[in-house]
Amino acid sequence: MTPLVPHRLRRITAAVLLLAPAAGLLWVPWYGGARPRLAGVPFFYWYQLAWVPGCALALLGVYLLTRNSHRRPDPGRRHRRPGP
Repeated sequence: MTPLVPHRLRRITAAVLLLAPAAGLLWVPWYGGARPRLAGVPFFYWYQLAWVPGCALALLGVYLLTRNSHRRPDPGRRHRRPGP
């Protein structure tokens, strides 16, 4: 049962990483105002633009957490020789 705990924790962490940008961007009344302004740009625009690298980092984290979760080792792979 111990090997399932890290796998389950990785999946829960991946789900939270995927849900965070969705929750942050779908709750429009929280960031729908024009104030404060950053370099003359209303908060509404720079908040959404700030999520672009945030979403990229979240997707990178999910990829790193789940990239080996479904791969099973092939027992005969070590003994095969490369083709000509």
